Amino acid sequence: MLVQKRRVEGESTLRILKASQSSISEAIRVVKFGGLIVYPTDTVYGLGCDPFNTLAVKRLIDAKGQRKKPLPILASDIEHIKTVAEVTETAEKLARKFWPGPLTIVLKKKPQLPEIVTFGRDTVGVRVPNHPVALELLRQGNGLLIGTSANISGKKSTVTAEDAAKQLGDKVDLILDGGRATLGKGSTVVNLADRRFRVERIGPISLKEIESILV
Repeated sequence: MLVQKRRVEGESTLRILKASQSSISEAIRVVKFGGLIVYPTDTVYGLGCDPFNTLAVKRLIDAKGQRKKPLPILASDIEHIKTVAEVTETAEKLARKFWPGPLTIVLKKKPQLPEIVTFGRDTVGVRVPNHPVALELLRQGNGLLIGTSANISGKKSTVTAEDAAKQLGDKVDLILDGGRATLGKGSTVVNLADRRFRVERIGPISLKEIESILV
């Protein structure tokens, strides 16, 4: 395992691991035992933990700062998404077209998903990312991870491991360095929770592309 020691302004020396099979295995172990990890995705760097470990989720929320919005979940495939969300026929249409990829779909949550993840709301944003490191983490782990952006709430999303380290510092247990995030901005967000569609954020996927599938 390649370990890099980097001095981050305002923080102690951080351990950042280059993404590899061994470091991915280490990240999975950290998540299994309730830790927080930072990892690369196709959009921006993500801050993750086991969504079913409420203590880990609380720690993640504290690390983010003033976040009061539901936390999105990344999954290895649509079957794992079905364990935490009610996947509609419309959602499946979008999934077939855009997953893996930069589209988050907001759906009704299932009761087994802890309420702390959604701040008591009955919906959850879900996505299958298009990034080899993120997908390996998910496939070799339990198939699901919190997928919020690796930044302090209100600050700029991070696109490199170094960016994430500067903001989150020792609030996390492990940072996987997979190079610069390819797209460099958050995913497009479509809300399908009420059986209609509403675009909440335009990202790499345009409204026109979504309408071509749904209209």
